[in-house]
Amino acid sequence: MSRKIVSLLLAIVMTASMLTGCGKKAASDETATSDDTYTEEGALTDEVVDAEYDQDGTAGNDEAEGSADLENGRQREENKYESEAAGADVYNSADSAAMKESLAEDYAVPRYADDYVPYNGEEYSNTEENPFYSVKENPLSTFSADVDTASYTNIRRMIREGYYIDEIPTGAVRIEEMLNYFSYDLKRPGGSTPFGVTTEVADCPWNRSSELFMVGISTKEIDFSEAAPSNLVFLLDVSGSMSDEDKLPLLQKSFSMLTDNLTGKDRVSIVTYASDVQVILDGAKGSDKDRILGAINGLFAEGGTNGGEGIQTAYDLAEDYFIKGGNNRIILATDGDLNIGLTSEEELEALITKKKESGIFLSVLGFGTGNIKDNKMELLADKGNGNYSYIDSEREARKVLVKEMGATLMTVAKDVKFQVEFNPEIVESYRLIGYENRVMDDFDFKDDTKDAGEIGAGHSMIALYEIVPARNSAKGGKDSIALKYQDDYVTNTSQSKKEDKAPHEIGKNSEYCTVKIRYKEPDQTKSRESEYPVKGSDYTQKPSQDLQFAACVAQFGMLLKNSRYANDSNIEDVIDRLSELDLRDEYRKEFYILVKQAGGYRGYLGVEDF
Repeated sequence: MSRKIVSLLLAIVMTASMLTGCGKKAASDETATSDDTYTEEGALTDEVVDAEYDQDGTAGNDEAEGSADLENGRQREENKYESEAAGADVYNSADSAAMKESLAEDYAVPRYADDYVPYNGEEYSNTEENPFYSVKENPLSTFSADVDTASYTNIRRMIREGYYIDEIPTGAVRIEEMLNYFSYDLKRPGGSTPFGVTTEVADCPWNRSSELFMVGISTKEIDFSEAAPSNLVFLLDVSGSMSDEDKLPLLQKSFSMLTDNLTGKDRVSIVTYASDVQVILDGAKGSDKDRILGAINGLFAEGGTNGGEGIQTAYDLAEDYFIKGGNNRIILATDGDLNIGLTSEEELEALITKKKESGIFLSVLGFGTGNIKDNKMELLADKGNGNYSYIDSEREARKVLVKEMGATLMTVAKDVKFQVEFNPEIVESYRLIGYENRVMDDFDFKDDTKDAGEIGAGHSMIALYEIVPARNSAKGGKDSIALKYQDDYVTNTSQSKKEDKAPHEIGKNSEYCTVKIRYKEPDQTKSRESEYPVKGSDYTQKPSQDLQFAACVAQFGMLLKNSRYANDSNIEDVIDRLSELDLRDEYRKEFYILVKQAGGYRGYLGVEDF
């Protein structure tokens, strides 16, 4: 019997049992109580989750509504219990004692239905999904690189707290950041370019009439201890909104981890902002750890949030200690709630755009729940030539600030732009999955004054296109930008030769597209350009583990966004495909668990799934 059938039967039995119990409890006049204990068999007791009651403690008048409330609450609580149990599988796969300790802490803290509060004052920017474009009318797709990961960790936080797939705000979902949270086995750099390029094409798992094209880049890892010296300014939000345990206390632990890895060649300054701005450390050596840690651990939260003045002060300090040829960077840690001074996105963008010309990068670390201003934090990092990460645990802090410190702090290429020119003989239409707020005008590709994304040492980044093969396309015209394929297509292509044929059937030497990449060296103002043709031989009927996993992440992201391009796919499709993959590290295994939790799956998350 297939897993889908078994799962369906289990779900039907469990739902029927829940509804029976819910009806009895809703009909009762007794007050429900919350009990955070479990039976010896690991099942939840009937008293775990409260139904919603009137102020007098009795059940609501609408028995059906009360029953539904109780069922939803119990399902949410079971979802959270599952997180604790299933976390053991990820725990067992961890490769170090420190990682096991962090994982145990992440999964051992029980969360109860009473704590569930949707979104509160969190702010996200909604973007329209990229549509399909006709190759004959729009042969070029141009976008900026992006290696931010904040969206994924924020979504992970929500799922751990008990959010289901239809409860996560769509504005929080940026598929490119979900994809780029994970590492991939991509080609390493060779020659004079700072990155290697990998391309692959395979059938699209959620649309049989489409194919999936992946392009990925990977940079060389750098030992931070052997890297150029760093001039770091910690810009820390200590306003009243940062007083929660998952904000300032976690911030202090995170920056303590970073401090442990600094050396005497590095310089550290610390600026704090609340109602006013204070410089509490001015150019200390990285080896003076007691002084740095003392300043960090002595912080407390109170007052307003004068982030605008804090940013200006941080740039002034970074300029005072500027290291030519070094890594000059401000690391802003905040929940993004700016309520004094410069507060609008327009004002902040103007300030950061002006300041970045000094050669100082700005990275942003987001903290906390309920009050996250994701829109402002993403904007600051994008305009400040930095990256944006969300820290939801000590484990994530260790990943971002210790394990991937080179990628987080050391930029190897800036203003990285992609331009893909599709061949109308092979591709009828295409859609870039994600990167909605990174799309650029085609003419901006060669314009070195146009800002784009940065890539750090040891970073990997992938982009996915859903492409529709050309079968009965009409001939297209010329574009004002010099093209590689359109002229040949107009003068030399016979329509009858390609009718009803998929790209890989036309010939291995035929090209799907050409990928062009422009970038600048970190201290340069003029771009370099490389190009990489994608041939028919890049198509495979047996896609790599990386492409299969990336497809699962993208499809899950589309389901979270309620995408109209997801067709009739569902979360069971993603779960089934993930179950057949080699989930090679704890982060991929954790993703498998999160997908199941988001879909409300319970009862069969065990070691056998790995």
